[in-house]
Amino acid sequence: MYRIMTSDEAISLIRDGDCICVNSFVGIENPVELHEALHRRYQQTHSPKHLTIVSSAGFGVWDEDRAAEGYIRAGAVDRLICGHFGAMPSTKKIILENRFEAYNLPLGCISHAIRAQAGGIPGALSKVGLDIFVDPRRDGPGINQISTDSSFVKVVTVDNEEFLYYKLPKITVALMKGTAADRKGNISFDDMYMSGDALSICQAAKANNGIVIVQVDRIVDMPSRPRNTIIPGCLVDAIVVKAPEPRDEAFSALTGSFEIPYEEWSGWTEKLEAACSGSRQRSTASHIIGRRAARELRKEDIVNIGIGIPETISHYARQSGMLDHITLTVESGGIGGFPASGKVFGAMIGAASVYDMANQFDLYNNGGLDICFMGALEVDRYGNVNAHRGPGAYAGIGGFANITAKTPTVVFCLTFNTKGLEVSEKDGEITIEQNGSVPKFVNTLRSVSFSARKAIDNGQKVLYITERCVFILTARGLKLLEVFPGVDAERDILSQLPFEVEAGSEIII
Repeated sequence: MYRIMTSDEAISLIRDGDCICVNSFVGIENPVELHEALHRRYQQTHSPKHLTIVSSAGFGVWDEDRAAEGYIRAGAVDRLICGHFGAMPSTKKIILENRFEAYNLPLGCISHAIRAQAGGIPGALSKVGLDIFVDPRRDGPGINQISTDSSFVKVVTVDNEEFLYYKLPKITVALMKGTAADRKGNISFDDMYMSGDALSICQAAKANNGIVIVQVDRIVDMPSRPRNTIIPGCLVDAIVVKAPEPRDEAFSALTGSFEIPYEEWSGWTEKLEAACSGSRQRSTASHIIGRRAARELRKEDIVNIGIGIPETISHYARQSGMLDHITLTVESGGIGGFPASGKVFGAMIGAASVYDMANQFDLYNNGGLDICFMGALEVDRYGNVNAHRGPGAYAGIGGFANITAKTPTVVFCLTFNTKGLEVSEKDGEITIEQNGSVPKFVNTLRSVSFSARKAIDNGQKVLYITERCVFILTARGLKLLEVFPGVDAERDILSQLPFEVEAGSEIII
C-alpha cells in the first residue's frame, strides 16, 4: 500500500547498492525533487552509496547544479548505464576522468531490456547494434577506461541468426514523475509530455522485490479514468507531492491537453523557441542541406527527424506543403505531431498519439519508418558514420542506432567540414568562401554509430547530404551523386577528401 511521504522520507527507502531506474527523456519529465533529496541524504549520511543508475534516455536537466548531477559528482554512483548523456553536463566530464563506470547502449535496446525484466526475462535480443561500437567484437559499450563489464551486451546466435543480447542489472528502485495521484494511488500522466518506460520500470522493480517512488504535481480526490492511469496504485510504494514550477504558457502545447491543428504548429513552435531563450539562427550551410534533404520526402511517409541540422528539413517541408502529408515521430513515443527541440526535445506539438517508448522502438526496429534524417560527426570512405563521439566529448548514441538500423531510406545531414566553414548562396549559386579546419570525411572514425556494411546487406538507401554535394552509399563505399550549382567538384570536393570516391555522372541541381 502506498504512502504519501516527503521527498526525504521516500529517499530513505533506498539502500546502498540499489539499482535505480529513472523514467525521463534527455531533459524532460525528470523527478528533480527526488534526485535532490537523494543528494541531501548523501551529503548528510554518505548513503545510499555504490548505486547503479539506469536510464533509457538520460536524466539531466541541462544544469550541473541540479537533479542528479550533485550526488553523482559526490561519489554515490558506481555505475551509470544510459542511452544519452546530453542533458548532464558535469556527469559527461567526470565520466571521462574515470571516476566511475559508465556504459552507453542504444536507447531502444535499454527500453526493451527494461520491458523484458518487467516480464521476468533477463534480457532482450536485438539486431540493433551489430557491427557498431556497442558490439563487443568492436569496442563494447564502455565509455571510459574502467568500464569493462562484458555482461551488458553479448553476441548470440538463435536459429542460425546473429543477435546482440542486452542485459541490465536487476532494477530495485523505480524513480518516476507523474501528474497526479488519486485516492487509490493510481498515477496519471495527463500533463506530462510523455510516459516513457514508466509502467515497465515499475513492473521490473516489483519483479525484483524492489520499490517504486513517484513524484507528482498534485493529489486528486476522484480516481482518474482507467485508460489515463499509467501506473496502478498497487505498484506504488511512496508518493511525493511537489507542485510544479511556473512555466511559460507555450509549454502547455506539449501536454496534449488541447487540440493543435497543423496550421498552428508553426506559431506554437515560435512561442516555444522564445520561451526556451530564443530561436537558434541556422547557418546558410544548414539551410542548403535542409532544403535538399526535404526533397527526399514522399507523401504518406512515416518519418523521424534528428536534432541539429536535420531540424531545418521541417521548414522546407512546411514551405512545400509536404509537412501536412507525412507523419512525424519522436523517440519518446510521440507520433503524428511536430517534435519540439532544444531543452524540450522528446515532446511534441499536436501529437496524435503518445504511447510507451518501448512500443515506439518496436516500430523503429522493425523498419516501420519510411525515412529518417540524422546528423553525423564523421563519415569514412566506406560510408560508416560516427554520430555520438567527438574528440574528448560525447553525447551518447541515443535512439540513433535503432532508427538507422532498418529504415529503408537513411539520410545523413552534415557539413563537409566544420570550425570556420563559411558558405554563401546567391541566385542559386553556392560559394565555399572558406573551408573549416575540422574535416567530417575521414580515413578512420573515432567510433562507429552506423554500419555501412549492414546497410548494404539490408538493402537500405543511404544518402550523405552536405552544403556542396550529395554522396550515396554503394557496395564499394561512397559515390559522388550530386554537385550543387557554383561548386567545383575537383577544388571543393574531391581535393578536400582524404580518400578517393567513385564519381558518377554529376547532377547539378
